[in-house]
Amino acid sequence: MPTTRSGSEGFPDDRAVNFVLGFPTAVAPEYRNRSSLASSPPLFVLRVPETGYAAGVDRVVGALRASLYDNGKLVPFAHLPPEDDSALLSETAGIQLLSGAPEYMTPDRFPHFRVMRDLVTYIRRNPDAWRQGPQTRSLRLYASEQRAQRGGLLGFTRRETEAPDLGLGGLPGFLVKVSWLSFVQRMPKWLWACWTSRKVMRGWLGAEKIAGGGKKLFRVMDTVGAVWGAQLSRDPNHEEALQQIDRLLFRALLEDLRTPAIGRIRPGRRRRTGRPVLLVELPPPGTPGARAADRFLRSVDEARATAGPPGPLVVAVGQPSETLLADLDCRDEFTFAQASQHLGQSDKPTVLVTFTEEAMAGPGLDLRKVTPRTFKFSRTIPTGIVTCVTVVALIAAGLVTRRALTPDVDHSCVGGSESVAESARTTPVPVDSKGWYEAAVREIDEQNKRAEQAAAQGRTVRTVVAFVSSVPTDENETRFDGTIPELRGIAMWQKKVLDDAVSNDSAVRLRVEVRPTGRAFANAVAEAKRLVARVRDEPGVQSAEAYARVVGVLAYAQSRDETRDALQVLGAAKIPTIGTTATADEMLGGDASLSYWPFTPANSTEARIEADFASGQNIVAAPGSGSGDSCSPARRALVIESSADLYSRSLADKFRAGFPGASQVFNFNQDGDFEPAPPAGATSVSSADELARQLCKALKEQPESVVYWSARARDFTAFIDAMDNQGTCIGDDITVLGGNELTNVAQTGAFNNKNWLRLYYSAHRQPASDPRVSDKTRQFVDDYNAFVQSTTKGTDPWVQDGHSAVSYDAFHVLSQAVDQARLRDESVSRESVLVALGAGVTFNGATGYVSYDQGNNAPPVDKTLVLLRQLADRTEAVVVCGAYEQGASSRAQGPPCSR
Repeated sequence: MPTTRSGSEGFPDDRAVNFVLGFPTAVAPEYRNRSSLASSPPLFVLRVPETGYAAGVDRVVGALRASLYDNGKLVPFAHLPPEDDSALLSETAGIQLLSGAPEYMTPDRFPHFRVMRDLVTYIRRNPDAWRQGPQTRSLRLYASEQRAQRGGLLGFTRRETEAPDLGLGGLPGFLVKVSWLSFVQRMPKWLWACWTSRKVMRGWLGAEKIAGGGKKLFRVMDTVGAVWGAQLSRDPNHEEALQQIDRLLFRALLEDLRTPAIGRIRPGRRRRTGRPVLLVELPPPGTPGARAADRFLRSVDEARATAGPPGPLVVAVGQPSETLLADLDCRDEFTFAQASQHLGQSDKPTVLVTFTEEAMAGPGLDLRKVTPRTFKFSRTIPTGIVTCVTVVALIAAGLVTRRALTPDVDHSCVGGSESVAESARTTPVPVDSKGWYEAAVREIDEQNKRAEQAAAQGRTVRTVVAFVSSVPTDENETRFDGTIPELRGIAMWQKKVLDDAVSNDSAVRLRVEVRPTGRAFANAVAEAKRLVARVRDEPGVQSAEAYARVVGVLAYAQSRDETRDALQVLGAAKIPTIGTTATADEMLGGDASLSYWPFTPANSTEARIEADFASGQNIVAAPGSGSGDSCSPARRALVIESSADLYSRSLADKFRAGFPGASQVFNFNQDGDFEPAPPAGATSVSSADELARQLCKALKEQPESVVYWSARARDFTAFIDAMDNQGTCIGDDITVLGGNELTNVAQTGAFNNKNWLRLYYSAHRQPASDPRVSDKTRQFVDDYNAFVQSTTKGTDPWVQDGHSAVSYDAFHVLSQAVDQARLRDESVSRESVLVALGAGVTFNGATGYVSYDQGNNAPPVDKTLVLLRQLADRTEAVVVCGAYEQGASSRAQGPPCSR
């Protein structure tokens, strides 16, 4: 039992015996029980009475600190007293944990924290640097120089280290200095920077929201540094910037504190015998240091959401504000007896305990000192012994077996060796452009009548606007446009909403207004402005026509300058908008970020997966392989883009950045529009015949090349026909890899006579025949087939196309947010729908598992992306990345999904 101290000494005895007994054990359990250190205990907030605040904090913190210190730290801990409000307590915590820790106790290095601290230090010291342009190189040089200043293997690369004086003058002396500068100073730093970037991004930062899908550490920090720099240059104490920086530093610190794992065989792991502790003093609201402490506790709470165990024990003592408690989700207060039960548990909410004034004035309890196991020598000694034993065992095994195992190299083609013409029908699938479009719109009109009848009976009905491109006028235009399958998906979900509302009184019935915006969305901005003008004069909630009140928008199917600008209009008016198949990252900038939630994976994600797929999988047929059943990864990419098209230039740029091999760019636009300018070195072509000639020449020079197509489907068809008519380089199969745009035409059978074409392209839904497909996707396909058969005649070319499933699920997102909004707002205002979207939407849908993060309108987390191989009248999924069902994760799916 703990001893009792007289007066106001020791830990206040507020029925805290269990807590006092449990605290030292939670920090440093017995060595045989050290597996309990694998947990991440919750944040503890110990609130002292307002009267006698200073003495109360000193007493509580002093008692806790005394149990961790005995002529030196017994375990790594940091004491964070009030500091200036501009201070970053995450930085202070890391510095204190770095120094004075018990000798030879794991962890003894902080690579993640140190590099992030160096980078944010550069940003805070140079907020105006981004006015002169990107600072990627400056950040890399600064971080590598700081690493060199800390010594170790990079110590000799410090800037002040001069080249050796060998007494050579003239050209020999100059070459010695150049060699020293290049190979002794710069190259090691460059290698360190590459290794560090890979380690940090793959370890944790790449999965953070702040990374925005980036994969290079210094580019990511350059991007965020430009934003923080703009904020800090206006106000060095800009709270939003400081909060994000503080959180990033603490997240990096958590990564260092959780590595290596506890226990097991490796000697380093067996030295995790004590848990790091952070003691935070929390001043009353409005007093110096309160903002810094609040900021740090928010960082602790937010960073733990993405960090894995184990984690430090964080104890805050003082006067938390009500705002801070709300941010920390402190809904209930605990007694010390209850709090003690959470000391060794993981993933629990913040624990708030309040001391009574009587306890603070009375005798206290004495905390015993923690007693972790200590070590007399560095872990490098047992590690070296284990390494030597392992090497000797491997050498012995090699001498005994005397066999060199050389695995057979696999040259089989991903998805098979067939072209798009194998076993194909002789003609493309016939399409009824006008009839199919009108059938989908007619079904929506019938559902609208049902909704209006329900409104007349007093039911809550609201309106959703679907912005689509113009009505297709002929078969070719239909093949190049995804409007018809998209409208089918919208009609299907609207019918489900109305059917379910018959038995669900809390559901909001939804009308759909289909608004064409011209060919290629040319009138998107004008139509968006018309909608904004209309909602300003919409009927009141008590009106008989309240059903016409707009609660959201479904848009857009394509990433174009026009649709991006239209999203700015809708965003400025705060009209909730759910994207469909528009994928350019640039669509989410500016005012669009206020109300736009993309649905499909961004171009940055798609391009990364496709670049890894092309460079790492056997997709390019070996020249002269006859039947074409021997393939290899692409060594070069021939990138076809249209710089005048937002989607095309965005996807092409990101693919080239991620593709490790060489690339050659052809800027193809049949209208001769090459503005904005293409990348340096690109060849601009306006004729499909000329493009075919140029591409044939490039393929003959480097046969192991993939044609990466990011231009539109109409241009792709013109190019394929030109290649076929020319016939000068189709003796060997040609591999084309493209984006989701090609699904518009590939599945209509337009290429069924092109027996030289191997076609891969992305999609947002798995084929129903894939064994990995979820039950929800199979159910959708069955419902879709039934819908098509009941509304149209003829063969449907889009049975495996993703556009219908995307619009179906996108409408599901919006309708779920509308239903959630009604629970807190009977009027179902657009503002309440935005709040519901910001709170996060999750469900298992036709396109896979859909999960939007709270407070983040990035695309759904780990959204499904599929790479399809087109084989005549069928498609085969060769890559399926992301959460195609709940629990599936790209991290566990291997390349090309997991990078």
